[in-house]
Amino acid sequence: MLIATESLSRIEKLRLIEQFWDELSHRPEGVESPAWHADALRETEMAVANGEAVFVDWNLAKERLRQGGAMDSHP
Repeated sequence: MLIATESLSRIEKLRLIEQFWDELSHRPEGVESPAWHADALRETEMAVANGEAVFVDWNLAKERLRQGGAMDSHP
């Protein structure tokens, strides 16, 4: 089933996304993660444990991305 979204406003599209996310998040067991997710998580955990990567505050990360800055491992 396809939903024609071309004629929807930006707000209507965002509300539709929110509705889908709300429905999916209430049944997380019904959403299977792809196999590469586990690999990516293991790699990230190893990089953090080895001091090769650090966590960055989400708001800071968004701001850096908005400014076109790279998301390197330095806070």
